[in-house]
This record gives sequence, C-alpha cells and structure tokens, in this order.
Amino acid sequence: MDAPAILLMFPGQGSQHARMAAGLYGPDPAFTAAVDEVFDAYDAAGRSEGGRLRADWLSDHPAVPLDHVTRSQPLLFAVDYALGRMVTAATGRPWALLGHSVGEMAAAALAGVFTLRDAAGLLLDRVRRLAQAPPGAMLAVAAGEDTLGPYLGGGDGKVVVAAVNSPRQTILAGHVAPLAGVARALREAGLTCREVPSLTAFHSPMLAPYAAGAAERFAATPVAAPSIPLHSGYRPGPVTGQLAADPSYWAGHPVETVRFWPALDAVLSSRTGVICLETGPGQGLSTIARRHPTVRSGQNSVLPLLPPRAGTAEADRTSVAAALAAVRERGTVLSGRPGR
Repeated sequence: MDAPAILLMFPGQGSQHARMAAGLYGPDPAFTAAVDEVFDAYDAAGRSEGGRLRADWLSDHPAVPLDHVTRSQPLLFAVDYALGRMVTAATGRPWALLGHSVGEMAAAALAGVFTLRDAAGLLLDRVRRLAQAPPGAMLAVAAGEDTLGPYLGGGDGKVVVAAVNSPRQTILAGHVAPLAGVARALREAGLTCREVPSLTAFHSPMLAPYAAGAAERFAATPVAAPSIPLHSGYRPGPVTGQLAADPSYWAGHPVETVRFWPALDAVLSSRTGVICLETGPGQGLSTIARRHPTVRSGQNSVLPLLPPRAGTAEADRTSVAAALAAVRERGTVLSGRPGR
C-alpha cells in the first residue's frame, strides 16, 4: 500500500448546526486565528457583517436561523476554511482537496485560488442574491439517481436532483409544496427520505434568476491555479488553472448538480493509502466515503474530524485531538467517531 496521503473533504449545506466547532474557538490557536481572519474578511466586505455572523455562530439561539442562506453558507465556509488551516498547520500540506457545495469555495480559498478576502466578498455577494429567492427545500433519499426519475414531475424543473452523494444517496431540491409531494410518494414506495436542513433549494434551476450577475463579480476577481490539487464536485477531474479562471464555473455552483460521488470515486480509485479526513461539522461525508469499495477493502480509510452531531465544547476538542493524533501516526485510522 502507498504511504498515507491526506484528502481533506469539506462538507456543505445541511451539515450546519448551532455552535459548530465552537469548542475549538479560543483553545486552539490555529483554528481561532483562521476563523477570526474569515470574520474580519466578512467585516471588510460588508459593514459589521462579520460581527453579526460571529454572534450567531457562537449563540445557542442565533438571531437569524442557521439554516437560512445568509447564515448557513458563510458560517460553513468559515468553519470549513478554519479547520482546513488548523489541520494543515498540524499535519502539513494535504495531498488533495474535495469540497461539497459551499465546501468547494472553502477548499478553493485554502488552495489559493482566491485570497481569503476575495472569497469572503464573493460568498457574501452570492448569499445576498440567493436570499431573494422564494422558499425552497432539500431532501435526502436513500436511492440512486436513476430510480428517482419517475417521481420528479416529468422534468418540469420544480423538483430536481441537487446532488449525487453515492450510488444510493441522492439529494433532491425544489419548491416546498412539490418537493413535499415527491417525499410522500417516495415514502409510500418504501424509500427512506430525510429533510436536509435548508430553507433554500440549492443546486436547482429555481435559483438561476437570483444567481445571475454573480459571474461579473467573479470575472472582476483575481484568481490563481490551485497550489494544492483541488478536485471539482461539478466537473470530471481536477480544477485546473483554466477552470479556476472561468467565472461561469464558480457562479454556477448554486444552480448546478453536485456530483460528489463521481469526484470521490475518481480520487480514491487513483491510489491507495488515502486518509479521507472530513474537515467540517458532522460526519456526513465520512459516512459516504466509507461506502467506497477501496475503503471497504481497507486500501483507503476515513477519519472524521468532529463529532457526528452537535455536542459539548469538550466533545469538539476531544474529537479533534484524537483525529489529529491518528493522522500523525501515518496510517492509524479510527473506524468510528474520534475518541470512541
């Protein structure tokens, strides 16, 4: 087996929860410094926006619900990016990066495609646009994409495939009432469904009118080729310098389908000895990665950084300490939650 290589996986919409990773704020200097930089960048992009976001992040009862686009997206970016900086400081340069939805923006900032200040401004511009969209919803279904076609209303666009997470996990998105109807039909057919925490139908055509104009903002922003290999969750293969310089690529993320499984499959099929380290709240991507044949066979492994759900500040710290210790041991991978 090859020497271990660290793949950082950055989760996106649906993984957010109150005080996610807040147990590291203060006790972990690298995380604290990085997350403060993100909030400072938000302040620079919008008057006191960083302060409001920080307050809601650290509150058990945020003024704006964390599932709202103006909170979930910028706070997930902040936490994912800061955890990425923390892990890099502790273990060195990762082998590769892969983000899910807004997690790809965090990965892009970590890879130097955008400066942190530019990435923060681009993200705030995005959420301000998307906040004008009508209410939407998202649904996780334990079924493959092909199975769900007959339930999606004949392709009228009101309910669409938003993400392909694994051969048997697909995310749907759309208008609230039509999606609720699809959920009832799927459950009646015996399929397991779970609502994804979101008040917006991410990765669906209903966001297209509200994402319009973002490409101009991206076009005016300097970009660089990734300094760390960055794999696209929307296109086959890595984010090349040419793709990174395409404004329509980044501007289209809220509308396009996330194809996380094909990207993960390409990465894990390319070599052995990969440690998939989930660098964000929850363990959703770890659960997906454990289903990959190379992980089931022991050729590659999975390690979540944080606990599977919201908990105490001490649980955050214990989980991270155990995960980083395992990474440093170069191949010692915990099969369950860190610290178990």
